[in-house]
Amino acid sequence: MTDFSAVPMYLQGLQQRIVDSLEAIDGKPFVRDAWHKPAGEALQGQGITCIVEGGAVFERAGCGFSQVSGPALPKSATQKRPELSGCPFEACGVSLVFHPQNPFVPTVHMNVRMLRATTQLGQEVCWFGGGMDLTPYYGFEEDAVHFHQVCRAAVAPFGEHRYPAYKTWCDEYFYLKHRQEQRGIGGIFYDDVSDLGFDGGFAMMQSVGDAFLQAYLPILERRKNTPFTSAQREFQCYRRGRYVEFNLVFDRGTHFGLQTGGRTESILLSMPPQANWSYQKTWPVGSPERDLTDKFLVRRDWLGLEA
Repeated sequence: MTDFSAVPMYLQGLQQRIVDSLEAIDGKPFVRDAWHKPAGEALQGQGITCIVEGGAVFERAGCGFSQVSGPALPKSATQKRPELSGCPFEACGVSLVFHPQNPFVPTVHMNVRMLRATTQLGQEVCWFGGGMDLTPYYGFEEDAVHFHQVCRAAVAPFGEHRYPAYKTWCDEYFYLKHRQEQRGIGGIFYDDVSDLGFDGGFAMMQSVGDAFLQAYLPILERRKNTPFTSAQREFQCYRRGRYVEFNLVFDRGTHFGLQTGGRTESILLSMPPQANWSYQKTWPVGSPERDLTDKFLVRRDWLGLEA
């Protein structure tokens, strides 16, 4: 019989390792908020939300672990498995979003998760999802290449086809249709993965989760002390508006949490503390701000694999 208990144990350890690493860099301790949803609520379970606000390096950085169960899977979780809509389920995962103070440090998102459901015939099925993606405000090719190299290495042991497929999935998923614009420079994204079985799916979850610090910390260290102007800070806040738009309008994880009666404060830890909007704002051709949309927020083969 499959021992699913290893998954939340790994996820809690992953959360702790990531938070410890960020605290060492920022210097400000994260608040650790353990929560519990008792019987009688729409969801039952527990989790730990770790968050720092107003740090030296991070304006807001949240990393949450959750393990919840509910009586009925919502539509946001069954787009590819409509036969499971309304079935009882259990979900556990770690999700993080880090919003830096410095506009030259990109925002980063990572999530790894497992869902388990019981069909109407009593059959137990499980599947995995996850990935990581980078959203710069000022683009640097070396950062994008490094991030994608680590992403590729994380999933390569599970098939050479996975990185190209998951990169494309990421590009297609993190796309603002109403803006006709990518959210960032991508990374990897996968969902509803069951072809590896439980052991293989869990192994890939661990590989992706363990790769996160290797993907992000070198970029953070390289950029966090770069001098910046108030105009560059204003541009960062303007671009954060796109992040807000995507998370509230398109993100399946946000919709899943809100539709199942999840913990709102934890679900919305991905929101930046400051963002702004400006009517038809434009920047000169060749400026770093214009280069972001012209050269970085486009679907690119960052590793030269398509040549």
